[in-house]
Amino acid sequence: MLKIKYFSRTILLSLIAIAAFPPVAATDEKLKVGFVYVNEIRTHGWNHQHDQSRKYLVKQLGDSIETFSLQHVTTEEEMLSTIVDMASGDFDLIFFTSGAHMDSAVAVANRFPNVKFENATGEKRSKNLATYSARFYEGRYVSGRIAGAMTKSNRIGYVAAFPIPEIIRGINSFTIGLREVNPEAIVEVVWVSSWNNPERDREATKFLIDRGADIIAQHTDSIGTVIEAEEQGVFIFGQTSDMRDLAPTTQLTAIIPNWGDYYVDRVTAVIDGSWTSGDSWRGMAENAIELADFNRSAIPPEVIADAEKTIAGIRAGTIHPFSGPIYDQNGNEIVSAGENLSDEHLLGMNYYVQGVQGSIPN
Repeated sequence: MLKIKYFSRTILLSLIAIAAFPPVAATDEKLKVGFVYVNEIRTHGWNHQHDQSRKYLVKQLGDSIETFSLQHVTTEEEMLSTIVDMASGDFDLIFFTSGAHMDSAVAVANRFPNVKFENATGEKRSKNLATYSARFYEGRYVSGRIAGAMTKSNRIGYVAAFPIPEIIRGINSFTIGLREVNPEAIVEVVWVSSWNNPERDREATKFLIDRGADIIAQHTDSIGTVIEAEEQGVFIFGQTSDMRDLAPTTQLTAIIPNWGDYYVDRVTAVIDGSWTSGDSWRGMAENAIELADFNRSAIPPEVIADAEKTIAGIRAGTIHPFSGPIYDQNGNEIVSAGENLSDEHLLGMNYYVQGVQGSIPN
């Protein structure tokens, strides 16, 4: 029986209710790995993709590990309580899958030096706390090139959650790819100030379509945008998982993070004693970012060929989405021809490139 100490009744019942597998007899050799999700595990989106990667981990490592998952852990108090309970419960490695977990993970890492922690999209590390993310902007650059080739109105809508560097970077990468193919095209962004508000996303999507957008991109974690686009017959790019079952005629492709190989590598490192803290930012070269199957009934063959060539170039390191010359909205040169923006610059990106309308909210 898995040793779990000090679990609150609510958290313990949650664990029992949503553990992906029925409890199995534990042995001292089994590595116990926990996963904490910020919201429910749905059929699409961020948590879904992390849980698909957890299942991949189990498939690869089998009887050498046990995994358990907790979902919908959002408040700071609940977060800290959950981490303490899990770390006290004989877990060896705990993955937290949201930047919202970061401060609590830092606090508890010092308290449990023999437990290893990893936090997705975070930026604070210690000896037993690592961080990891994926280069989503690579997929957005490819999507931008597809949009540039397919738009008829030269107006693309973009539904975005919060003005953080990750999302701003994605908007810019998409716009760079768009305008490399179609210099007349522009991007209009609507900020919805929420990760998961389907109705607000639908309203933003309708607003952008009413303003002439004939293709929609998004960076939120709800299904509202793709549903609205499908109903209105407007092309859409899915977000963080394949959403073609929701938009079978209008999804062109979707940007999909693949955490599976990373999870296997990190769990294996704990097993063989080679785990160390650090920050990982994998991309297409490591198969950490993928694109869903192209909608071949909608995308012309030559556009698919360009997308596939671009993906191959990114994987080979011969194409960088942020290769100069790049200019901001005011015409200031950000990077010169023949140079690429550094990772440090990308991680702090706080401006729009040319081709994006409007301003970034404070």
